Amino acid sequence: MTDQARAAQAHTSPGPDGDGVAATRRRPRRRDHRAYLYVAPAFVFVAAFVLYPVGQAIWISFFRWDGISLATWVGIGNYVAAVTDPALTQSFAHVAVLVFFYAVLPIVIALVLAALLQRAARLRGAGILQTLIFLPQVIAAVVIGVIWVSIYAPDGLLNTVLRIFGLGVATRTWLGDFSTALPAVGLIGTWVEIGLCLVLFLTGISQIPRELFEAARVDGAGFWRELFSVTLPALRAPLSVALTLTVVAALKTFDVVFVTTGGGPGTSTTVPAFQVYNLAFNQGRVGMATTIGIILTVLVLLITMLIRRIAPKDDL
Repeated sequence: MTDQARAAQAHTSPGPDGDGVAATRRRPRRRDHRAYLYVAPAFVFVAAFVLYPVGQAIWISFFRWDGISLATWVGIGNYVAAVTDPALTQSFAHVAVLVFFYAVLPIVIALVLAALLQRAARLRGAGILQTLIFLPQVIAAVVIGVIWVSIYAPDGLLNTVLRIFGLGVATRTWLGDFSTALPAVGLIGTWVEIGLCLVLFLTGISQIPRELFEAARVDGAGFWRELFSVTLPALRAPLSVALTLTVVAALKTFDVVFVTTGGGPGTSTTVPAFQVYNLAFNQGRVGMATTIGIILTVLVLLITMLIRRIAPKDDL
């Protein structure tokens, strides 16, 4: 018998169960639907407390409603008003400025600090310094707002320091000035987010092989060359995480604005999340407030998806 004949006989011979199916061919496994029972409680919880409220919010956004009386159907009228009302569009422009203070500045500062701390890993007090920088992350945002209100006060710490150094001409009511209120609020976000970014970057740096830094220093690389050639390429994943968290924090900023400026002076520090509160509870425009909330939610999802798409796939 030839080799080809033996092979054909092996493929056509009955299996051990005598059903005439080839021994090498296996029946497809039946899916065990009991596995869905394990995720059912979590799905019910998400459906009841996330999906249903979101769906209800989307439905309310198509009405003109004050939260008490009978609602009036307006269709997409609230959405049209949201993108054409100067006060509402201005709030989204303000949050774009806060993204710079909440995301760009903290990431840059934390990256440089992490590189410096990596070089001074054996420096006494480095651990205490890291703890102090991270401390704002564990303080309630309302408390942070109260602290900075006292710092920015006319007789507060900032103006006092400026007067000590002979810069009294630069003193002002930082949170009451139209030109400085928004940057002042943004710097609070910078102070808060640096600690989070620093922890992410230090964790990423700790996973970089020491040999890479030693080789770079042997080749004569200075601090900046080492930062851009060794440290930064290895921190792509922590960078994407830090960018996502800080941008989302900027977009949903509310408590700091509420405590420090209340959206003022005028409307110079209003942001979308504050507008949701103001429209719903102060002006009785629940439908429009819900619309702003839906737009803000979609914006957060789109930016998060964009950051994930541009991030290296092998680092996620």
